Amino acid sequence: MEVTIVDYKSGNISSVINSFKEVAKDKVNIEVTSDLNKIKSSDKVVLPGQGSFKSCIDGLNGINGLIDTLREFALYNKKPLLGICVGLQMFADIGYEEVETKGLGWISGKVSRIDNQGGKFKLPHIGWNQINIVKESKIFKNIENNSHMYFVHSYEFIPNDNSVTAATTDYSSNIVCAVEKENIFGTQFHPEKSDKTGLKIIDNFINL
Repeated sequence: MEVTIVDYKSGNISSVINSFKEVAKDKVNIEVTSDLNKIKSSDKVVLPGQGSFKSCIDGLNGINGLIDTLREFALYNKKPLLGICVGLQMFADIGYEEVETKGLGWISGKVSRIDNQGGKFKLPHIGWNQINIVKESKIFKNIENNSHMYFVHSYEFIPNDNSVTAATTDYSSNIVCAVEKENIFGTQFHPEKSDKTGLKIIDNFINL
């Protein structure tokens, strides 16, 4: 089986690569590339994202044909795709970080700055926080509710349809921190930095 981590120069993704390789061991081939043919022929794709919404969208747009290839992979061929952090946020129609930026439009919604209630909550939301699993999701198999995950973000994904929400976390308000829509999965937290529980989520995705 081939799992591809999309490398579109969106910041340091070494911890994503290392954790997937640790979980995959020798059973699964982990490829890190932006090669369109390799992405097309993959069984699963991971879309990481570090930095701003705009910089990540610009990174995808900077590789000719990449967005179309990802769309074909996820929306038409219905193969499993996991977005991590800004990788999840880019599923939205629009993001408001830096400037208003068009997203991928795969899951209807927007990405807005977390309401920190006039400074009562520090931004970025950084560190460990509990997640509340609100629907049975394939990537949360054998994950206990209220598990702690590692977060670093100032913006949140607000979907138009709450049925895609798989988990929330409480920080200033109920923030969507995981989504599942058919074959498309996303986590706002970093499973690759969330200890054994995070590795279990990665394992669940690899074993879908």
